Amino acid sequence: MNLSAFDLNLLRVLDALLREGSTVKAGVRIGLSQPAVSAALARLRSGLGDELFFRSGQGLEPTDYARSLELPLRDILSEIEGILQSPMKFIPKSAEQNFKISGSDFFAEMLMPRLADRISRQAPGIRVQLVDLVADTNLDSVENNEVDLALAPVLPLPGWAERRTMFRSKYTVIARRGHPRFADAGLKSGDVVPIDLFCDLGHVLFSPEGKLAATGDVALARVGRQRRVVMTMPVFSGVYGAVSESDLIALLPHQLARHVSNRFGLDIFVPPMPVDTVEIIMVWHKRSTAAPGNQWLRSQIADVLQSIG
Repeated sequence: MNLSAFDLNLLRVLDALLREGSTVKAGVRIGLSQPAVSAALARLRSGLGDELFFRSGQGLEPTDYARSLELPLRDILSEIEGILQSPMKFIPKSAEQNFKISGSDFFAEMLMPRLADRISRQAPGIRVQLVDLVADTNLDSVENNEVDLALAPVLPLPGWAERRTMFRSKYTVIARRGHPRFADAGLKSGDVVPIDLFCDLGHVLFSPEGKLAATGDVALARVGRQRRVVMTMPVFSGVYGAVSESDLIALLPHQLARHVSNRFGLDIFVPPMPVDTVEIIMVWHKRSTAAPGNQWLRSQIADVLQSIG
């Protein structure tokens, strides 16, 4: 292919079509009419020597060749955008930009309200979306440019990823106030739960994937004990909601337990065995490291989250 004869503006159209799977939606994304997008697609087909897309129901399905271009093209366009965007041009008061953050509902409680206050005062044109993705898809979404940042427990990172520690969290036991078994044992909020009582009671476990074991079970195994997980929840709010309405108990990150305890009528206790603390990190793609908007958002999130540690 003769690059000098190829209109590089067509690559924006190809990227939009790969993202949206529709000439109408692609046009809306990049500010072109549907006929203009169709005409650009015809030029792309001619220039690249491939059909690129075929009709599938109401949308467009990419060919194997078009699909192979998707991620490299997205990276190239992001790098160009980063090159051309001067940090001096990002002015929070007048900026208009959309960001997606991947994280559990822990961050809906502990981050988003305070972040909303900051954004409304400092950058009213910024829009932030929190999406809850399971750990296995968190990093894929960052790599594929579907989310801008991921907030998650520390995990091995690929070469394209950058990270920053937000805080570390210990685990505490939560039980509803007036729990009869705790009352019978003479326990007060802040006491250590006897291990026999801890293992005898039913537990609610946070697990987006529906797993029946987690960090607490590893800690118990070290001392030769096992607990009874009788319910799993894909969100933390389901965990403390279930505990507040039953005689079940749970292990919860200490910051979150402290934050919701009064609202949900919960007492907080110390686990009977040592439980590893969890390091929470923020992850982003290296292509976004120097992007001014991304830098600004990362600093705002860090300010909020590092203050809760």
